[in-house]
Amino acid sequence: MTLDETTAAEQRYQFTVPVSINLVSLFGPTDEFLRVIESSFDAKIHARGNDITVTGTSAEAVLVERLIDELVTIVRTGQALTAELVERSIQMLKSANQVRPADVLSLNILSSRGRTIRPKTVNQKKYVDAIDKHTIVFGIGPAGTGKTYLAMAKAVQALQAKEVSRIILTRPAVEAGERLGYLPGTLSEKIDPYLRPLYDALHDMLDPDSIPKLLTSGVIEVAPLAYMRGRTLNDAFIILDEAQNTTAEQMKMFLTRLGFGSRMVVTGDVTQVDLPGGATSGLRVVESILGEVRDINFTRLNSSDVVRHRLVGHIVAAYDQFEAERNAKDVRSHDRRRSQ
Repeated sequence: MTLDETTAAEQRYQFTVPVSINLVSLFGPTDEFLRVIESSFDAKIHARGNDITVTGTSAEAVLVERLIDELVTIVRTGQALTAELVERSIQMLKSANQVRPADVLSLNILSSRGRTIRPKTVNQKKYVDAIDKHTIVFGIGPAGTGKTYLAMAKAVQALQAKEVSRIILTRPAVEAGERLGYLPGTLSEKIDPYLRPLYDALHDMLDPDSIPKLLTSGVIEVAPLAYMRGRTLNDAFIILDEAQNTTAEQMKMFLTRLGFGSRMVVTGDVTQVDLPGGATSGLRVVESILGEVRDINFTRLNSSDVVRHRLVGHIVAAYDQFEAERNAKDVRSHDRRRSQ
């Protein structure tokens, strides 16, 4: 980057995008991505051909140049940029961590039917890396952060690489306001709605025609948590979803199913417990019990890791703030009562 001219308040910097890069891929149709970048920095950005001019402080100019370098790296991997991907890259560069956006956003986990599954945030990459490095991983965070989806992708990847011989997917059959006995149909039909999100994810990652065969042969098993009792699960990739709805006893039962050559991923959101009668969630207490055990990892995701519609992230953050303010109010009210 070169300094073109200096004023008391602003400086103008110039740098060049490699001529091998397609500028429409980099800056978007009608410079859509360039406008996203400019709106995110306190600087004016102008592109003429492959030459970029940034007018602003040196700190902002350095960040813009780093961002463009990261986007160039991503484009060179063959990945198509989107406005959302550009925004996530900007968030990563502005955060306190030192992770390169290209390292996060170019990590391919699984390719299926023309689409590639990748982590989209720093915490998601930490989660994926933890699954590679540890036998048991807990992914804890709100809805939409990719906890289950990424775990499913890693399971399918492990199966295709013959690292395991089967995938076992399980959830507790507990939901707010519903009990299995009141639902119509056979036991299988009653349980199916609870397991449907796992089937949906499988259909994203595998040829739909192959799924019934894999289920029939037992290579993939989707079952309620109660079906895990008394078993030892060897040579398997095992995922427990919605683990906030397990009791402490059920969590212990599940974790002790681990057999030789197996890996486990446990996912859940401790703010969405639907257990009846005020029962303690096994997910809430498990870190205090197993937090110091080697080869067990706890990865936390938050509203900034939500990868659904961008409004979902704002909704989760707003609810988190509401809960924090309500808890603080309850503490103040309790303190006042004690002092009276």
